[in-house]
Amino acid sequence: MDYKKSKAPKTTVTRDMNELASKVGNVYEAVAIIGKRANQISTTLKRELDAKLQDFSMDRGDIEETFENKEQIEISRSYEVMPKPTLIATQELMDDQIVCNNGSRDDMLK
Repeated sequence: MDYKKSKAPKTTVTRDMNELASKVGNVYEAVAIIGKRANQISTTLKRELDAKLQDFSMDRGDIEETFENKEQIEISRSYEVMPKPTLIATQELMDDQIVCNNGSRDDMLK
């Protein structure tokens, strides 16, 4: 999924907890699902950013020989202005884009 085109808000938004709870059963499950999805999104974004910035890394023996690359700064800024992973995950839950499989409680006890 292209997270740059996500329609998630870029700032904090007050959510109706009853609406979140109605999606999965209760508030605690909703928060747990959003948290797990946010971790997945965060990991994906970090891998993408690292891969893009890897192109700019140069093996120089001296740390003092650093220089600024305008393209590298632009890439970093584009990731900074994206919505946070928790906001993206919350929007995905609200849009019914998250599929969660709850095992039965008997399966969890085994």
